[in-house]
Amino acid sequence: MSRTFRIAGAAAVAPAIAIASTAPAAAAPKTVQGSVGPGFLIKLELGGRNVTRLTHGPYRFVINDRSSIHDFHLTGPGLNRILTTVDLVGTKSVVLTLKKGVYKYVCDPHSELMHGSFRVV
Repeated sequence: MSRTFRIAGAAAVAPAIAIASTAPAAAAPKTVQGSVGPGFLIKLELGGRNVTRLTHGPYRFVINDRSSIHDFHLTGPGLNRILTTVDLVGTKSVVLTLKKGVYKYVCDPHSELMHGSFRVV
């Protein structure tokens, strides 16, 4: 292979590499930590603070279910998801895209005691 051909071939590939490397990487969604149990406690936190307001968009919900008598059920605009079931003891993670509106979370078997809400703007 001639030296001229190798240089021309490398020059043709270089612009494609430069274009591909300039594409912005998608930002990882913020993580909302949730817990249910032990006892009769249910909560959501972001950065160590109770969640009362979030900006619309994607979030990773990591729910730590510490009791086999509770679940973690999240509802809101276009969303009705049981993130952990009553028989689960462990951690579940799911990415959800939140829309503007009010969201509620609850332990279904103990809904009168264990519930909360937050607003998405």
